[in-house]
Amino acid sequence: MMNRFLTIAAALLLSLTSGCYTMRHTVGTGASTGVETEERAWYILWGLVPIHEVDGGELAGGASNYTIETEFTALDILIGIFTGLVTIFPQTVTVER
Repeated sequence: MMNRFLTIAAALLLSLTSGCYTMRHTVGTGASTGVETEERAWYILWGLVPIHEVDGGELAGGASNYTIETEFTALDILIGIFTGLVTIFPQTVTVER
């Protein structure tokens, strides 16, 4: 009984302590104007299959120097709590020109 409790407690702790992460990519010399555009990408099967991918170059609006930031934010986690029941998860993509 104690082993079962410890296993459940460890699984709960691991699922609650998964953190947010950010990936940043710089194109050209990077952002200079401070103008940001944000869009959310959606994935099914816990992030394995994209159903709506975001094109960073398209979000940049033709700029040749920009920064793309892909992150799994607290809002994405909150949305994922509800949509995760059907294995759908969001991810935020921000492009700064």
